[in-house]
Amino acid sequence: MNQPIGNLTELLASMHPELNEGVYVYTSVPLDADISQLAPLATFREREGLTLVVDEAAALSAGLQPLFRAAWITLTVHSDLQAVGLTAAFAKALGDAGISCNVVAAAFHDHIFVPVESAQRALAQLLLLQQRAQQGCASSHL
Repeated sequence: MNQPIGNLTELLASMHPELNEGVYVYTSVPLDADISQLAPLATFREREGLTLVVDEAAALSAGLQPLFRAAWITLTVHSDLQAVGLTAAFAKALGDAGISCNVVAAAFHDHIFVPVESAQRALAQLLLLQQRAQQGCASSHL
């Protein structure tokens, strides 16, 4: 396994965003709910309940109400959990394009959930951000 990257310019230049297949939803269930059949992508425990990020079909078949329908983009770079500025950089790029994002940082990668209808535009904005960082890296090595 590669070492995690902490340098912001290097992270942006090598983030290689990938759009995952499918539609995912944010939903919430009571804290004591049995979620074993849902295979959630992510969970977060809050006072109000357990937030789940789960495949839309699984949520609907379980009778769960979607709170947000999302496309899932993974930044394939192995980002350091202590890196400074990565989330701010891609959130600004997406925000400047009028695209909301919800972020989950995992042990190896950052995962961005954007509105389903904005998936291709979001991917294009992230690739543009990566390209600009690559150009910046190239010009700094001249």
